[in-house]
Amino acid sequence: MFSRKIALTFAAGLTLAGCNLAPKYVRPELPVAPSTPTGPAYAATDAAGAIVPADTAWEAFFTDDRLRRVIRTALDNNRDVRIAVANVAQARAQYRVQRADLFPTLGATGSATYQKSPFGAVGGGTGGTTGGGTGGGTGGGGTGAGAVAGGGRFDIYSANLGVSAWEIDLFGRVRNLTQAQQQAYFAAEENRNAAQVSLIAETATAWLTMAADQDRLKIAQDTERAFGETLKLTQDRFRIGIASELEVRQARTTYDQARSDIADATTLIAQDQNALNLLAGTTLSADLLPARMPEKTPTLENLPANLSSEVLLRRPDVAAAEHQLIAANANIGAARAAFFPNISLTASLGTLSLGLSNLFGKGSESWSVAPSITQPIFDFGRNKGNLDYAKASRDAMLATYEKSVQTGFREVADALARRGTINGQLEAQTSLRDNAAGAFNLSQLRFRAGIDPFLNTLDSQRSLYTAQQSLLATRLVRDTNAVELYRALGGGLR
Repeated sequence: MFSRKIALTFAAGLTLAGCNLAPKYVRPELPVAPSTPTGPAYAATDAAGAIVPADTAWEAFFTDDRLRRVIRTALDNNRDVRIAVANVAQARAQYRVQRADLFPTLGATGSATYQKSPFGAVGGGTGGTTGGGTGGGTGGGGTGAGAVAGGGRFDIYSANLGVSAWEIDLFGRVRNLTQAQQQAYFAAEENRNAAQVSLIAETATAWLTMAADQDRLKIAQDTERAFGETLKLTQDRFRIGIASELEVRQARTTYDQARSDIADATTLIAQDQNALNLLAGTTLSADLLPARMPEKTPTLENLPANLSSEVLLRRPDVAAAEHQLIAANANIGAARAAFFPNISLTASLGTLSLGLSNLFGKGSESWSVAPSITQPIFDFGRNKGNLDYAKASRDAMLATYEKSVQTGFREVADALARRGTINGQLEAQTSLRDNAAGAFNLSQLRFRAGIDPFLNTLDSQRSLYTAQQSLLATRLVRDTNAVELYRALGGGLR
């Protein structure tokens, strides 16, 4: 009989728990233009042949094997990623704890009471129900007056199974708190994904920067040798009275500048290696470090352009911000539910006996059901303050979400603008370098033939050096721009 009653009580509680006071969530309109910008800086591409970064594994996007191995090492060892993974585990555990409040907690208890009463001291029995606590209490039903009519010693044994203060979620307070915690868990997962995508991009950029600095060092060393030969030639001409001391000093300034650039590039390479080791979380072996810039770009090149702004929803940081917004929306429902009655249930089912041998015998059953209701009347504005706080938090999360979308839109637009012009800039820089090299060769011939003064040769030599460095910097911008565009469009973690 009791099991049927308690089952009906639970069923009624679950049936009543159907009201949800949280505002209905609707995804906000994107606070940006419907598509990425167009204009002279933005190149149009064939969308049919372009890859989708969010659906492209990073191991497929990066084509250089050494770079892939460095990125894999970073993903396995980087401490920031480990922190993000631990944060996900924490959020998942907190969600499981909160979700458990949706269901009654069953507890089992057993107790024994040994009591002695003087003759005639007990008139109405030990009486009352001592149960009803956590797990069903320590007993129940009373011992009865006849059991100790003549006084003396008696023993009471009980065993109970029950629930204690289970909240019947009539107005959705517990369900909204559970949804908020679940969304926090989802946000932690997206933050981990964002950390991994960012790590991939930072590692690739650091690797390419080191490669460029290796080439910068080689250019400086080659230039030092060329300037050294020019300086020696000028000094020889000065000794025989053909060149002036001014020309010697001018030649030495360019030679010293190259020496300074060698020292600077050597320092940068060491710092680049330190940065890579930090990102990788370990000391990388020499065979994984770049010796020079790759001849071909180390990434896939058919990235899309002229994109719909909807693509921003694939970014992990935007997805995390939306989960936080949904969580804040659910917290409003929990705060509203606090204004309504709180209904809870305590119940136990067990057995009670004056002898251990009869504990589970016929007629020893005992049970208790104790529903309770609490209605807040006057709380000095506590619930109103909690509701106002929940609404303000939702507004803050909405602004955070919109800012994440706008930031992502700007990053994608900036990367597309650079991508639309970089090939033309690279072509111009290559032509500039080639023409500077031709001008230097001609100026040397004319100087040695006595046609042009030494200053023309010196200027052309400096122009060549500057053009070589500018071309190298442009190549680095081209390669890192592909990495940045891949990251801005959501990356790929498969």
